[in-house]
Amino acid sequence: MQTKLKMLAVLVLACGFLTGAQAIASAQGRGGGRGQGGPPAGHSGGGPPAGVGVDRGINTSSDRSNGRSDEGLDRARLQRENVQRAHEELNDHPGMAARLHTTANDLRAGYQAALASNPSLKFGQYVAATRIAANRGGRNQNITQGAILAGLANGKSIGQTLQDLGLSDRQAKEAKKRAESEIKAARKS
Repeated sequence: MQTKLKMLAVLVLACGFLTGAQAIASAQGRGGGRGQGGPPAGHSGGGPPAGVGVDRGINTSSDRSNGRSDEGLDRARLQRENVQRAHEELNDHPGMAARLHTTANDLRAGYQAALASNPSLKFGQYVAATRIAANRGGRNQNITQGAILAGLANGKSIGQTLQDLGLSDRQAKEAKKRAESEIKAARKS
């Protein structure tokens, strides 16, 4: 019986030791590892952080984040709207993708990927970049869909981007005109 009591006492002490060690490690993690032994800055040691009322930071969160949270919401909204417009266009013109030698799913997936870096990219711009790269990329290795999309993401027009990639003004206009006529013909099907 005494052996069992001793084993139980050892077990209780071991559990107490582990619980205490875990509490100390947890407290150090919350304190940022400052090792000051006191509560974190802005805390009185017990209860919620200093400040008035429950909503002490809600109205200032956008100010403190320099508007980044609002910007992120705007980007997400713009992406969602653009994806919806692209989906509607592909539904309105079911033969368009085939006429452009691709699939509707490939156009959707590629466009959604491109929107991640440029949420204001229009579906027509994406399709034009795809067609121009297919038409001119064989003759000029600099002209890729990614390079054209990067130019658009930097605020340049397709024409400016093509010139930056090595085409003359006339060649850029011809490439853009050809892509636009292909897209227009594909929409009619």
